[in-house]
Amino acid sequence: MLSETSTATVRATLPVVGAAIGDIADLFYRKLFDAHPELLRDLFNRGNQASGTQRRALAGSIAAFATQLVEHPGTRPDAMLGRIANKHASLGITAPQYEIVHTHLFAAIAEVLGNAVTPEVAAAWDEVYWLMANALITIEERLYAQQSVLAGDVWREWTVVSRTEDTADVATFRLTPADGSPAPVFRPGQYVSVQVELPDGARQIRQYSLTGAPGGGPRSFSVKRVRNGDGPDGEVSAHLHARLREGDRLRVSAPYGDLVLDDSDAPLLLASAGIGCTPVLSMLEHLAAEGHTTQVTVVHGDRSPADHALRTDHAALTDKLPGASAHFWYETPEPGHPADRTGLVDLSGLPVAPGTRAYLCGPLPFMRAVRSQLLDKGVAPADIHYEVFGPDMWLAEG
Repeated sequence: MLSETSTATVRATLPVVGAAIGDIADLFYRKLFDAHPELLRDLFNRGNQASGTQRRALAGSIAAFATQLVEHPGTRPDAMLGRIANKHASLGITAPQYEIVHTHLFAAIAEVLGNAVTPEVAAAWDEVYWLMANALITIEERLYAQQSVLAGDVWREWTVVSRTEDTADVATFRLTPADGSPAPVFRPGQYVSVQVELPDGARQIRQYSLTGAPGGGPRSFSVKRVRNGDGPDGEVSAHLHARLREGDRLRVSAPYGDLVLDDSDAPLLLASAGIGCTPVLSMLEHLAAEGHTTQVTVVHGDRSPADHALRTDHAALTDKLPGASAHFWYETPEPGHPADRTGLVDLSGLPVAPGTRAYLCGPLPFMRAVRSQLLDKGVAPADIHYEVFGPDMWLAEG
């Protein structure tokens, strides 16, 4: 909880800091990477830095956390903190790195705001930072302990045992630990970080959701080749598609992620778009293995059936569940596809049972639209959970 003195100062300066937080984040990253170029080369996503999405996500999370502290002093935004902490754990972030961030973030604040940063203002926002940082450190330490690893020691060598081309732009890789030891158990919906060495020597990291049942055997994840039109394509996805073959080795993290199924008999709605179907497939496989009988509504949107990665598995796993139904929308469907399932996902004609818990994964506009439709149907906001690939822009754009 923020102290009374700092609360008053943060409340008074939040409009000024909030208006400048984008400039602060931009300068922070420039200072950070000038001092520690290895962080941009081997830790941060260079594509997200180039596009500015990481800077906007950082700005949104800081502003949201500070607003929560002054408007709801008795609570914390645990959902936001949990999402960030899981991402950090999958990257192997450790407590000393928060000191590095603090140094360059507050240098950026002082430079952008100038004389407005009095000692009282600096002390108040320092308190905000360490409340957020220490909360994340505590969650991350717990996440490391759950995986029985030392803080930051999340990486293992895995061997590719098979590769499958699912669509023109999606490949699925199946791996097993290179040392023959048991694979760590994961929860349905979680992801791993994958680190590759690129031709320029950078060791870039990306996250991919695990598919398949969460046991201790081989692991599978699917990679969609990122194509950016006139801009540069995704460098890690392109590297994996072009170079990763059976027998190759890959550095993979322990599994993390907070979009996981709760143990509940509540009706479920699993909504995805594009490659966002991958965590849903893991959830469906888990539900089938557990003999789940409660209602499950599966919703997916894609450009076309040919673009729908793992489409056969998506439908077959749904069919294994006695209380489940699948509803696929395509912008360019095959002949004979239902007219009311053409175009973007539209839940207006789909019954949603009272007490439904919803899990969403896909592009942000898709998740915003589905969430809004679910709220209109009476689904409680606390029962709508989501996962994004890349920086969480929900707060930055909300």
